Amino acid sequence: MSLTLDSSLEDALGAASAKTLGRAFGMLSVGDLLAHYPRRYADPGELTPIRDLPLGETVTIVAEVLSSSFRRMRNRPGAMVDVVIGDGVGRMSLTFFAKNVGAAEWRSKDLAVGRRGVFSGKVGEFNGMTQFAHPEYELFDDEDAARRSADARAAVPIPIYPATSAIQTWQIARLVGRVLDDLSEAPDPLTPEIRESEELLTAREALELIHRPRTRNDIDPAVRTLRMHEALTLQTALLQQRDAVRSLSATSRPARAGGLLERFDASLPYTLTPDQETVGQEIATDLVGAWPMNRLVQGEVGSGKTLVALRAMLQVAESGGQAALIAPTEVLAGQHLRSIAKMLGPDLAPLLMPTLLTGQLPAAERRKAALRVASGQALIVVGTHALLGEKTTFADLGLVVVDEQHRFGVEQREALRAKGSSPHALVLTATPIPRTVAMTVFGDLDTSVIRTMPAGRAGIESFVAPLSEHPGWFNRVWERAAEEIAQGRQVFAVCAAIDTAKKTAEAGEPSSPAPEGGNGPRWGVVQLDEALASHPTLGGLRRAVLHGRMPSEEKDAVMQSFARGDIDLLLATTVIEVGVDVPNASTMIVLDADRFGVSQLHQLRGRVGRGGVPGLCLLVTEAEAGSLARDRVDAVAATLDGFALAEVDLELRGEGDVLGAAQAGVRSSLKLLRVVKDAGLITRAREVAEGILATDPDLAGHPGLREAIGRRVSDEDRAALAKN
Repeated sequence: MSLTLDSSLEDALGAASAKTLGRAFGMLSVGDLLAHYPRRYADPGELTPIRDLPLGETVTIVAEVLSSSFRRMRNRPGAMVDVVIGDGVGRMSLTFFAKNVGAAEWRSKDLAVGRRGVFSGKVGEFNGMTQFAHPEYELFDDEDAARRSADARAAVPIPIYPATSAIQTWQIARLVGRVLDDLSEAPDPLTPEIRESEELLTAREALELIHRPRTRNDIDPAVRTLRMHEALTLQTALLQQRDAVRSLSATSRPARAGGLLERFDASLPYTLTPDQETVGQEIATDLVGAWPMNRLVQGEVGSGKTLVALRAMLQVAESGGQAALIAPTEVLAGQHLRSIAKMLGPDLAPLLMPTLLTGQLPAAERRKAALRVASGQALIVVGTHALLGEKTTFADLGLVVVDEQHRFGVEQREALRAKGSSPHALVLTATPIPRTVAMTVFGDLDTSVIRTMPAGRAGIESFVAPLSEHPGWFNRVWERAAEEIAQGRQVFAVCAAIDTAKKTAEAGEPSSPAPEGGNGPRWGVVQLDEALASHPTLGGLRRAVLHGRMPSEEKDAVMQSFARGDIDLLLATTVIEVGVDVPNASTMIVLDADRFGVSQLHQLRGRVGRGGVPGLCLLVTEAEAGSLARDRVDAVAATLDGFALAEVDLELRGEGDVLGAAQAGVRSSLKLLRVVKDAGLITRAREVAEGILATDPDLAGHPGLREAIGRRVSDEDRAALAKN
């Protein structure tokens, strides 16, 4: 049978194997299976260390049988086989249970002393010795002795694949071998000229050598080739997406003399920062361009991104165009609306009629809001996912502003854009993005950066409270909070959970990385509220809780009360991570700080020090010094530079976690590519992609690349990339 990468696994391998691979990895086609690359390679001549195997994890090792015996069971039928394997330094036991003595005798003979093989199982311990109970294994044998010598066999690397309990690495290797034997020429994303200039292999050669290398020297050229394939397909797809927007005609939205934008700028009690001026000019130019704006604005927490976005909204409104700002949470949408209305002031707000539209609004209010939007009366609309609903219509949607892009996918952004006639799009993020990640994830957007901060900010001091070393500091944290409140200031205390007794996570809010060895956060909002109720000082102060499972009206009421200064201490989850602006809030206390990512901690810290009141951030953690979890917390305390922290985050967490679903998805376009290590390759791939699209925008002369994009960069993959 002649197979292609698009052949179904059922046709290639049969229904049973296809079903197993589908359940284990979501594979459907031969291409899916061949994109399941080995995670490492073992060498039959080099035994794998045993003494450092992690308890409780499923691992695959290469080892030699040192002893093998069997014995009858005393109290029940059957027999047990006891085997010891080793690597010359460490030893471990293998235990098998057989239904009868004959089966046990066969197993013991099969695992004869001196045999070497690949063993896979869950690492346990029995009588002080590391153990596999009933592991899967495959012994090296002499079946192919007629074809090649033992010396040659010893040099052939053994691919070790990501596997599951349902299918072992050597079973995957056999299936891969079967489809490779029947695979016809694989479409090549690279032209012969590009392959020659970059010194790369053909697609067929690369697939063969990454799965069946003859020597270690075969692996690196195969990996380099397939990394280039990934980089080129992704960059070409992103540039196609950018060009698709640029092929649309946009309604020009110029500002005019004496218009809304000019009146707004004249009313500002402060001058724009240099970066706000620069980015504002870039946006103003985009809004009168031939194609729709598609721009990403990165800005530090508190750098004034909302002001920049509002100026764009005003420029669009001058020609009667509406602007829609979509935010990830109800609380943030409400905050944005109040902030915009406040910045517009009593003269301009009535002209633009900023309107809130969310799913939690009472039916009557929502109908009124929807009518103002549909009639064009509301020139600025702020909302959540409710803006995407079929019933929401706009009179003339001219600008889409997406806040915190990492919470939304491409399909959501495009769904909102589809409600207008090629509206402009502005994407805001307060999560600084390393250059290589931005190129990989947001490669279809033009990028602007706001680094300078507005004048008048008092700054923030950050400290770690390491309870594993100084347990007494926990009380000092709350004494410090009481001191701030006594000076008329307000305090945030953030927890990683709502109620640890019920193991509740915050629905719809960012998940947090767990510290090594932990079972869950110690503090939930409920537990903290109960504990502080009896605190000698804080117990009698004005205190409130806020989390994502509260009714929308209640959340909004609490936030407004805190903003007015009616609450001294707000106990919250990460629902207050972005967009909350209370200048009188001086202190941010983060409990179980090791439960949060670097960017989350930086965002939370940005909620204080926003006015003339100095900010204080106390990161409370029980993580041990030297642990990865503790390193994250220490890194945040060491600098206020979010862009520097973004690079640190990549180093500490690894890019797989930074890219999230884009890296983990079984159909993801990123399997081998590493956005930090392969920065030069990604840059080169973008140059190559630009050159190809400049002369062949439809890829008519590059069928291999066109097929690779269709096969490996699905709509789901692009959405997964954009959600991060």
